[in-house]
Amino acid sequence: MKEKNVVIIGAGVVGLSAAIAAMARGLDVTVIDREGPAAGASAGNAGAFAFTDILPLASPGILRKAPKWLLDPLGPLSVPPAYALQIAPWMFRFWRACAPARVAHSTVAQTAMMDLSKSELEGFLSLTGTLPMLRKEGNLQVYESEAEFNASLSGWTAREAHGIEFHHLDPAGMAEIQPGLSPRFIRGTFTAGWFSIADPKLYTLALADHFRSRGGRIEKGEVNALSPVEGGVEIALSGGRQLTAGQVVVSAGAFSHRIARTLGERIPLETERGYNTTLPADAFDLRTQITFGGHGFVVTRLSTGIRVGGAVELGGLSLPPNFRRSDAMLTRAKSFLPGLKTEGGVQWMGFRPSLPDSLPVIGAARATPRVLYAFGHGHLGLTQSAGTARLVADLLTGAPLPLDIQPFSPQRF
Repeated sequence: MKEKNVVIIGAGVVGLSAAIAAMARGLDVTVIDREGPAAGASAGNAGAFAFTDILPLASPGILRKAPKWLLDPLGPLSVPPAYALQIAPWMFRFWRACAPARVAHSTVAQTAMMDLSKSELEGFLSLTGTLPMLRKEGNLQVYESEAEFNASLSGWTAREAHGIEFHHLDPAGMAEIQPGLSPRFIRGTFTAGWFSIADPKLYTLALADHFRSRGGRIEKGEVNALSPVEGGVEIALSGGRQLTAGQVVVSAGAFSHRIARTLGERIPLETERGYNTTLPADAFDLRTQITFGGHGFVVTRLSTGIRVGGAVELGGLSLPPNFRRSDAMLTRAKSFLPGLKTEGGVQWMGFRPSLPDSLPVIGAARATPRVLYAFGHGHLGLTQSAGTARLVADLLTGAPLPLDIQPFSPQRF
């Protein structure tokens, strides 16, 4: 068996960020991934550092919208009939997490995680040579009615209480920030402190290059099981390979719960299947990210094109993609941005790992403190990657933690 100090399972943005942070503490780090860097959700997300999204997805507001959305198989939230029975226990947990007291608890935890992640971000980008990829172009959320706008105000009040700056706008104000919006949108809210990355896949690949350039190793392999052994953790991979590590970090995205299960831990991770279409860069004169909250998707300007994507399909890991969802979002985007050119796009579907209370899992396995979990960030993997990396590095080295991680405990379920 080959001895390693730290093995991190997963070469997405969270796993690679954690690997870089751990290596910066002097640890010998190897990353193992079933496909290689940036092969999953890190490649196709909207590219946003959504630090202002302090409100959990599990909330009374979503419960009010869900019945209407679920009636539309191509709408913002859908459950394929073939997966409905399997996801029922997760949906029950999600429903329980929408209770006001639980939402308040999750909001406090989410806010602390956002604050940490934002404070860590620019230093991490400087360390990895990726700071030029950071953009500060803001986000514009748009509303089609006074009722929709008024329903959003409680969320903005919560953000205001935390010091998050924003401006409510009328059509003229929206047009100054983003010309070309359909007149159907009568109100908007602009958040200037919304960051994004030039392209999430290129960013994740740049992290991989930085990690390798500092002596880190990235190996391709599928981890089948973890087993505590004296002085470490045995890692069983497909093909009969075995490795032994002093410490292991499980950050394998939507596949993480399968690995945790080999340690006897059942973590209720589900898969939000996200869809998008990336159009050529000249498809629209996009000046800020636009969120069409009533329809569950965003339009983002990347260095590689205009990305139209989002929505939630709770369909697991095995069902084939339903790219009619991408088509439906693109059709809506064309009606919302009449000047949008919809030809020449590339479609994508990826798995976003989500827990029912909208918080990630960060902490030690029940079976052994030598295994750490860092997964389940849902829509916020890129956003919380630098903060998660800091926490993982602190846990690996026994350093004081900058926040209370009890709300993220793997054993909270």
